[in-house]
Amino acid sequence: MVAASMIRFSKMLRVLTLAGGLAAVTLLVPPKLATAQLPTGQTQSVLAGSRVFGTRGCSACHAINGLGGELGPDLASSERPKSFYGFAAAMWNHLPNMVAQMRAMGIDRPRLTPWETGALIAFLLWLDYFDPPGDTATGRELFSEKSCIVCHQVGRTGGVAGPSLDFLNQYGSPVQIATALWNHGPSMSTAMSERGIRRPTFSGSELVDLIAFLKSASRRLPEGSMYVLPGRAEEGRRLFEERSCVECHSIQGEGGKVGPDLSDLPGGRSLVDFAAAMWNKAPAMTAAMRQAGISVPQLGAGEMADLLAYLYLVRYSTEAANSDRGPQLVRDKGCLGCHSVSGRGGDAASDLTQARGLTSQAGVIAALWNHVLISDEPAPGTVTWPTFTADEMADLAAYLQTIGRVP
Repeated sequence: MVAASMIRFSKMLRVLTLAGGLAAVTLLVPPKLATAQLPTGQTQSVLAGSRVFGTRGCSACHAINGLGGELGPDLASSERPKSFYGFAAAMWNHLPNMVAQMRAMGIDRPRLTPWETGALIAFLLWLDYFDPPGDTATGRELFSEKSCIVCHQVGRTGGVAGPSLDFLNQYGSPVQIATALWNHGPSMSTAMSERGIRRPTFSGSELVDLIAFLKSASRRLPEGSMYVLPGRAEEGRRLFEERSCVECHSIQGEGGKVGPDLSDLPGGRSLVDFAAAMWNKAPAMTAAMRQAGISVPQLGAGEMADLLAYLYLVRYSTEAANSDRGPQLVRDKGCLGCHSVSGRGGDAASDLTQARGLTSQAGVIAALWNHVLISDEPAPGTVTWPTFTADEMADLAAYLQTIGRVP
């Protein structure tokens, strides 16, 4: 059963890739080459997290968009946490039930390393990043209604003032489109103004439908489609500063005040939502940059992917962790019934100051997941399994990192 669910999950990854949902890295490369180039030292590697989901048996119980097991909720379609500590709290709160299910299925509970834990949660956070396939009929109407057809040709139909959009059949990633819209936005605006065409705006859903139409109407190219990897959030952070985005926008209060704080954007934004927002706000942004004497940067597809990955994951740790609240949590949640802190507390389990590997967020969550004191029938007098909110989990993790020793 586990093997079968892993096969189904691998098919899910292929569907996501074919749908163009995976964001681009610096070069567009075929899938096999892209996989070989995956960095192995990043704890927020989304593609690596998808492999953890499959190889560690998560797909035996949980599905992604209907592909996988049915014992647990479908993690793409059900309501789920929106932050690192939200997922961490959910993993802990449901751990006894999950362990019981794994025992019933004859599955050993997998032990997760900090790297695997960080990658897995990054993958689960990333599920909202993808859009479902758009409606080609609606996209065909939008291509005319938004006046795209006046300047652009697709499938030998349309104007020739701008480039043919047939290339989208090969490079149809929303990242490629966001990059083209940003880089060519100023010249497109000028051309539309000269022709008396009102510059259109797009909602995310409209852009999804338009992309679906453009890909369906484009001529098939002999080279075939190119599939790409998610962007790198850490590289996106560097680009955010290097390309002067920080001069106008702030992240969690740090940065410019001309534009909105990009960590306070409404949740649930997908890749195409970001692309649409960048297009819609481009005139105001470029005008503000020019007024401030900032050159409007040109971006490569990989750079756009990295920036979008960073902006999407700035809510990765939204809870303001306070380690000072940790001692009270340890007492209130009954942790000291089994554990001790500096010799004070229970002796059924380890002293938390002696724990190893608690020097990072992912390290703490990995240790909590690997928690061994879960029995089918708890001994009389033992505390009820405690549950945590995302904020409480953030405070507990900060406290454990403070008192834990470097491994």
